[in-house]
Amino acid sequence: MNLLTALILVLAQDFDPAKLEAIGPGMKGFVERKQAAGVVTLVGRRDGVVHHEAAGLRNLESAAPMEPDTIFQIASMTKPVTGMAIAMLEDEGKLSVDDPVEKHLPEFKGQLLVKSKTAEETVLVKPPRPITIRDLATHTGGQPGGPPPGLSDLYTRRHLTLAEATFAYSQMPLQFEPGAKWAYSNAGIDTLGRIVEVASGMSFESFLETRLFRPLGMKDTFFYPTEATLPRVATLYKKAGDGLAPAKNFLGSPVGGKFPLPAGGLFSTAPDMARICRLMLAKGVWEGKRILSEAGVEGMTRVLTGELKCGFTDQIGMGLGWQVVRTPAGPTAALSPGSYGHGGAFGTQYWIDPVKGTFTIMLVAREGFGNGDASDLRRTLQELALAALKK
Repeated sequence: MNLLTALILVLAQDFDPAKLEAIGPGMKGFVERKQAAGVVTLVGRRDGVVHHEAAGLRNLESAAPMEPDTIFQIASMTKPVTGMAIAMLEDEGKLSVDDPVEKHLPEFKGQLLVKSKTAEETVLVKPPRPITIRDLATHTGGQPGGPPPGLSDLYTRRHLTLAEATFAYSQMPLQFEPGAKWAYSNAGIDTLGRIVEVASGMSFESFLETRLFRPLGMKDTFFYPTEATLPRVATLYKKAGDGLAPAKNFLGSPVGGKFPLPAGGLFSTAPDMARICRLMLAKGVWEGKRILSEAGVEGMTRVLTGELKCGFTDQIGMGLGWQVVRTPAGPTAALSPGSYGHGGAFGTQYWIDPVKGTFTIMLVAREGFGNGDASDLRRTLQELALAALKK
């Protein structure tokens, strides 16, 4: 028995081993039914991992097996990481989430609001108040979902810089009054990344590498894969009849890209993302060193959107980049109120239950299977993992 196996056995004492072992066959069933080429699942607690398994293939054409440390495009699972960067800077007094965006990015001064729009005319007015950092982080700022149509190709190819992209966003009128409703906005989260750059004096990717990834030992998390790491990245597949077919990556060719995409550009592995989850469950402390303040963790993971309808499933509110469960229902039924997490465009999910002290991570690379937040894969993993927890 090696040290890692022994550690997992110790940490798993609060779980029924037979029930944990049901996760593997459950995920293999989805692979056999052509719901995914392969899946990596991980279940953990604050102190470590109790389940970590891979099923299926990371590339169907070469029959390359899915490995526990396969790299995935985690897409919008990046958003909470961007929220963590904002919280770090607030801890340091370099910004407040209640700051107007224009305080840090002057190009947003004078931004207008769409009052009415017809085929013939668009009427713009001054909004009742400027958008704030909190608005951006909770998708309540009124910003459009992404870049102007003329820049969409440069955006998806990641040929813009973060400064160029956010300047373009600043020239786009708000679609509704700040704070009035929730509308998913990659542009808003990308703007947060630019605020991190201005407030810290570092590039967004350098800030995360030096302040979060390196201290946590996240050696396989990055925005720009290299020729050496690309073979480890799970191939994206789309639904094709009763089977799967290779899909075109909407991020274009990210090797050598300039734009880190704070809203969805990260590549990572299950073990690396487990470190994020463990940090959050430890209220900001990693191996005795404080990375985030306890107040910062609490502020990120509580509902900041009141009774606004948020998210892509029922009973979800928004924290700073994190989706927060108000009342467990549907795909969140196995979780406790106050659980938080996020999904990604290619079906990936991570969710933290601070009441039960557990987290689950599911990494896949698929599209065309509907709402990932409500997927059967996510529901099955959470139900099996939390059912295994001893009362």
